[in-house]
Amino acid sequence: MEIKAVKFRKDGFYTQPFAFSGEEGMAAFDKNVRYRGSLQNYLIDTGSEVILVDTGLPAGTPEESPDENSLAFTGLDISTYVQAFENLGYKKEQVTKILLTHRHADHSGELKSFPNAKIYVNEDEIGADELKGLPNLVPVKFTDGAFFNFPESQTICEGVHFIKAKGHTNGNSIVIVENDGLFYMLHGDITYVDEALYQNKLSVVFDNKDEARKTLDRVREFVSKHPTVYCGTHTPQGYENLEGKKIIDLANPPETIPAGEIVFKTASGKYVCSICGFVYDPAENGGVKFEDLPADWKCPRCKQGKDKFNKA
Repeated sequence: MEIKAVKFRKDGFYTQPFAFSGEEGMAAFDKNVRYRGSLQNYLIDTGSEVILVDTGLPAGTPEESPDENSLAFTGLDISTYVQAFENLGYKKEQVTKILLTHRHADHSGELKSFPNAKIYVNEDEIGADELKGLPNLVPVKFTDGAFFNFPESQTICEGVHFIKAKGHTNGNSIVIVENDGLFYMLHGDITYVDEALYQNKLSVVFDNKDEARKTLDRVREFVSKHPTVYCGTHTPQGYENLEGKKIIDLANPPETIPAGEIVFKTASGKYVCSICGFVYDPAENGGVKFEDLPADWKCPRCKQGKDKFNKA
């Protein structure tokens, strides 16, 4: 069995208030502290099946244009998700299953590009707007009982487990792969950066804070008891951990590598949600500029506030 990262954005960042302040509030953290960001999802090659864990941003999603006040920046395009997938040497027709961690578009954006694949999704997420019109959805009911300290799980195939992990969204899930004596935890947004896992901090993005706390507690308990390679979506630590088979040791956090300089680009007038990838285009909204929207306006897709948007 092989696990590979499908890398499609690089050189992003997540500020400490964004990544850490879900419980204490943003004022408790330093907005000038930026952790490295990227975007990648994962592929599991079992030898007989090609299984994807999430499917990236929709092709054509514009890059963001961050400034010194941006809370988060998903990064610069390496390629589209599908190009990144194909660059690993696979064809779309080979994918048999997709395990969706949650509905947000940076995880579900190219589901339609794999028509032969069954899409396994937590049954609580099945009605999401991002999944409408997809004919090959398989609602997961988590009927296989507990997986160690996680109360609800579903075995997808030998060594591949789908874990109910509510909080970030109400239908959030984790994938855990057992291979050669290690556990690989392929997650969406349990944390945005590994520093938050080590320091036991919730990000500001969740549907249910209490459930997000329970999930993070379970994750930390699991990795403290089992040799686990922690593979996130939004930080290069995800694929660095994978490629180096680095086992999480909560008592010995690795040294943080600082994020690079902010890349400033000419803005288009459009704005992009750094959480779900929704693009606000004034031309499609009666010419109303993003800056002129009410202060309490929310992203129509993921319901986050204006502060989670960057210029495109």
